[in-house]
Amino acid sequence: MSINYEESSFRSIVKSFSWRIFATATTVAIAFFITGEFDLAKKIGFIEFFSKMVIYFVHERVWNIIPFGRERVK
Repeated sequence: MSINYEESSFRSIVKSFSWRIFATATTVAIAFFITGEFDLAKKIGFIEFFSKMVIYFVHERVWNIIPFGRERVK
């Protein structure tokens, strides 16, 4: 049985934050591998963390209003 629901803004924020933790750790590791400088890698990760969290949130909210791939629940 399908349940018809709409994702709240708060849920999108929590998902954005949890994803950013994992993705930023990956970015820091890659930046360290390339630069060999952990301080620089952390700075790159810091900037990436906040900028991409905002971008992801906007992306989620836009997809929440796009009907593509959704099915009506009867």
